[in-house]
Amino acid sequence: MTKTTSILMGGVGGQGIVLASKLLAHVIQAHGKELKISEIHGMAQRGGSVLTYIRYGDEVASPIIEVGQADIILASEKLEAWRWLPYLRQGGIMICSTQEIKPMPVITGAQKYPEKILEKLQELAAAGKLGALYAINALAVAKHCGEPKAANVALLGLLAHCLEFPLQSYLEALEAVVPEKYLEVNKNTFLLGYQTLMRQQ
Repeated sequence: MTKTTSILMGGVGGQGIVLASKLLAHVIQAHGKELKISEIHGMAQRGGSVLTYIRYGDEVASPIIEVGQADIILASEKLEAWRWLPYLRQGGIMICSTQEIKPMPVITGAQKYPEKILEKLQELAAAGKLGALYAINALAVAKHCGEPKAANVALLGLLAHCLEFPLQSYLEALEAVVPEKYLEVNKNTFLLGYQTLMRQQ
């Protein structure tokens, strides 16, 4: 039976989830893996959820990830991590930004932003229900490098630790996908995200 790796990326419109998925797709295809991607945009331009399913391996039957099937979830903020948590398999890896982006129902007062999401995720990791929890303030990393919209590229730096592909492949993907005028800042953001996890370990 061939191994298929399933990655769910969840974010908010304008945060760069689509760019992150394109970069990862480039890395996967460069190594000759079969790849299937499905993207769902829920009013992305208004700050709605953006969801990308990425599945790769020697043979991939479907791009869709069912509940409890994701090996890795990459979430661009805490609420997105909590929203998609049921899709993570037992022992799967959660990668998320610690930033908080209030959705419209919270802004209007119709709902409350859930409390202590990060603490709850840490408890799940401590109990062994998550294989690992990698959390950084991706927005702060991206701002430090000069481009707030590159926050998910910082998270991609964390993801690089969890996959079998060499670091150089991600840098080559950035060179192939990102426009020249944004390349250096995206490279710096990716590398700082990558190094942040190295310092935590």
